[in-house]
Amino acid sequence: MSTTKPVHKRRSEKSRRAIYDAALALVAEVGYPRTTVEGIAARAGVGKQTIYRWWSSKADVLLEAFLDLAYESGQDPEQRQEQPEYAIPDTGDLAADLKAVLRATVDELRDPRFEGPSRALAAEGVVDEELGRAVVAKLLEPSLQLYADRLRAAQDAGEIRPDLDPRIALELFVSPLAQRWLQRTAPFSYEYTDTLVDYALHGLAPR
Repeated sequence: MSTTKPVHKRRSEKSRRAIYDAALALVAEVGYPRTTVEGIAARAGVGKQTIYRWWSSKADVLLEAFLDLAYESGQDPEQRQEQPEYAIPDTGDLAADLKAVLRATVDELRDPRFEGPSRALAAEGVVDEELGRAVVAKLLEPSLQLYADRLRAAQDAGEIRPDLDPRIALELFVSPLAQRWLQRTAPFSYEYTDTLVDYALHGLAPR
């Protein structure tokens, strides 16, 4: 039995990929307000009705394109959300695990494929509450939940205080990195994220 996809399936996937690429490139170049479904369609070489057949708005296109970029696998983005395969490693060394993940985050934020589109969506999300909530729910919340899960595991292992709220604790290293990147207040590096973890886990008081 042949495992080759039917021609119409291959064409659909090719169009979908072209739309993802076009949406991310366009929002990075002109910003979110000036990005339109018509512009995405023209850049992708498809009709705008093709886009509206799969998505209801440019926001939906962009958010799914980000999910596709972040989770490079053969599954559909919707399935990836429902069945996430990734978890922050638990080697028994919380500091090492957090440092490794934050270093990977630095690499991602430096990646031109992510940086321009990410900044455009983040900036628009500040003034567009609906978009901001969508970005948080679909893009940020799944990642934050992974941090919270890892911190809960550390609580169970006695590595950190049992009375800590993991959702507040994760902000001690996630939020400063996001602020420095978004506002360009200073360079960000592996050394910086390693230091964030050390400060978060050990505090500022003399040891």
